[in-house]
Amino acid sequence: MGQHNKVEAELEGESRRQFMRSLLLDLQALEQMLTEGMFETGVRRIGAEQELFLIDREWRPTPGALRVIEKVNDPHFATELGMFNLEINADPQMFHGDGIARMEQQLLQLYDKARLAMLDLGILPVLIGILPTIRKSDLGLENMVPSPRYQAINRALTALRGTAYDFSIKGLDELMVKHDSVMVEACNASFQVHYQVAPSEFAGLYNLSQALAAPCLAVATNSPILFGKRLWAETRIALFQQAVDTRSSAQYLRESIPRVNFGTRWVRESVLELYKEDVARFRTLVGTDLDEDPFEVLSKGDAPKLKALRLHNGTVYRWMRACYGVLDGKPHLRIENRVMPAGPTIIDEVANGAFWWGLMNELSRRYEDVTRLMDFEQAQANFFAAARDGLAAHLTWFGGQEIGAQRLIMDELLPAAETGLKSAGIDDADIARYLGIVEKRVNTMRTGSRWLLHSLAGMKEQGTVGERLNALVAATIARQNTGRPVADWERARLDEAGGWKNNYLRVEQYMTTDIFSVHPDEPVDLVANLMEWERIRHIPVEDTEHRLVGLVSYRSVLRLLSSGRFAKGEEPVAVADIMKSDPITVSPHTPTLEAIAIMRRYRIGCLPVVQDGRLIGILTEETFMNIAGELLEQKLNS
Repeated sequence: MGQHNKVEAELEGESRRQFMRSLLLDLQALEQMLTEGMFETGVRRIGAEQELFLIDREWRPTPGALRVIEKVNDPHFATELGMFNLEINADPQMFHGDGIARMEQQLLQLYDKARLAMLDLGILPVLIGILPTIRKSDLGLENMVPSPRYQAINRALTALRGTAYDFSIKGLDELMVKHDSVMVEACNASFQVHYQVAPSEFAGLYNLSQALAAPCLAVATNSPILFGKRLWAETRIALFQQAVDTRSSAQYLRESIPRVNFGTRWVRESVLELYKEDVARFRTLVGTDLDEDPFEVLSKGDAPKLKALRLHNGTVYRWMRACYGVLDGKPHLRIENRVMPAGPTIIDEVANGAFWWGLMNELSRRYEDVTRLMDFEQAQANFFAAARDGLAAHLTWFGGQEIGAQRLIMDELLPAAETGLKSAGIDDADIARYLGIVEKRVNTMRTGSRWLLHSLAGMKEQGTVGERLNALVAATIARQNTGRPVADWERARLDEAGGWKNNYLRVEQYMTTDIFSVHPDEPVDLVANLMEWERIRHIPVEDTEHRLVGLVSYRSVLRLLSSGRFAKGEEPVAVADIMKSDPITVSPHTPTLEAIAIMRRYRIGCLPVVQDGRLIGILTEETFMNIAGELLEQKLNS
């Protein structure tokens, strides 16, 4: 989420005014540097940032980032927002010869270094856009990296929003959830690639990167599952936008955009347009110690750091971001492509990067101005279509051509990327290797998201939802460790999650979440019918806000029947009259053995699972009978 300067907890009053003055001063300095031609030109470098998840032996996210950072003791590693996230920063490489291969080798070496360091800590790394086993309970502030920057951003974003963060994403399933902090952003892991450009070519190349966002995302999707729900092919796109959206519901009638955005229009002339728009549209969130007068630095012939501008730029999350940097005392500009997810393997990721770099190089020479070939709104619509449907998306391409993403990539873009890499002087063997990986993936439609969804479908009716999600993560790690690209992966199997113990440690791993409930005012007749139709013996009672207020058991319905009050002609009996108020409940984190002990102690056959007063699951005697039967079968067959 950006640089880790010392930040102030608040930007109010005088501190806000001082920071804004510094920010405007940085913009003026940048404008002077552009006018005077101070930026490095004639050099094409590429770069990459690798994000990943840290998990424990139960396939769940584990807050080990600080311990891993301390153990690896390497400046290439950095924290991210969550204590279960990590970032690896590769060194920039020249876009020539073996530059892409050198980047891949360094990423592999750094990843192996991290993996070996984690072994002693009982931690495993995994490359994936969204971890299938992450749960809302993992997103508390206790799992935020204790950085003043992150804490200040969370306070500032939450204060600007004024209400809880609402998430609503609809795919094969539908997700609707609330959260109280920016921590939902920690569900995302990406593979970000950089492309150094000269100021004079920035506008054209940036616009091209916007046009290419959709097909480059379509080939790379790897984030289809969140909280057990099957959503978009690349759910990160919708989730990240909503995770740091400071607009309240009252503002949706205004023409405003979220801090995570695709943009509002093509760039006309200069990178300054992006920076100025971000200052104009988005409030500053955090400040930093500003010990630099950029004009004083310029007067000495040096390149200023532009700390205020870079800090503000790091809190506006364009999917294609303009970046200012200084390398060996020389300022430069980069385009940062943030659309692609982490995984499925490093070779898949680097192949995705090679595809984008080749297209940027070739299509910028074929088309002087892509804005004459495509409306901005079409590029934006393409991007979200690719996020939803991946390679099955239908796109509107140059000249208004309507075409499927798979056909566009196979027929037009892969050949163009090959030409672009060749003209950059990339080694022929590397071109064949990287683009061959993309070609096979596109030709077979076997992206990471397709592999995850097909694997999940293949385990249908096997085990619990928790077991299936565990198996996805376990299989992902096993296949990543082979180094084979995702197009060559066999589907995940339920038994890959290891021993049954890891699947039943806590009640959230196997509780029933498809719940039939009733309202206190409804008639008991409905309860009786639900019990017969669905073959269940307990029905929870919720109020209009899904707070658990009672529980109706099969026995209580039988008692009502025996009393004669349930006979025809009698006034309907309300559920509230027979329900057990304030039933015994557990939380999703309750250990299994504790839940069993509670049921034995109180001689009850049902345990509602409650979080924040709201019903999220249910456990019954039948749940434990099924677990016992599965365990017995495994023992007898072993």
